[in-house]
Amino acid sequence: MDFFSAMNISASGLAAERTRVDAAASNLANMDATRGPDGKPYKRIDPILAAVPFENDMNATSVQVMGMAQSEAPGRKVYSPGHPDADGDGFVTLPDVNPIHETVNLISASKAYDANASAIETLKTMAQRALDIAK
Repeated sequence: MDFFSAMNISASGLAAERTRVDAAASNLANMDATRGPDGKPYKRIDPILAAVPFENDMNATSVQVMGMAQSEAPGRKVYSPGHPDADGDGFVTLPDVNPIHETVNLISASKAYDANASAIETLKTMAQRALDIAK
């Protein structure tokens, strides 16, 4: 594997982890949203990630965001008869977002992002040292 392949792998990891952070942040921000643009409660989202081999090196793979998946899980019902979005029985449907799960996703994505940033920094240092040796 050459220097640029290693950089591309880490760069793809940075992009994927940023997408994971964005999704978890969106889920947390909307965990109490009872009505979205479609009039229904917010649906939790997760990025779909896939390993994609490089065209010139089949042994090296990068990560690519293939899309976003919306949760089909039913929302949680909370009794709140005075709420404007309450049904006839007084229950409000909230998104199926677990703040603990989303916080763990945020921490995990943050650590993976840091690891990819460290790998890029190490590659830059190695390239600089190789250039210094060539002088």
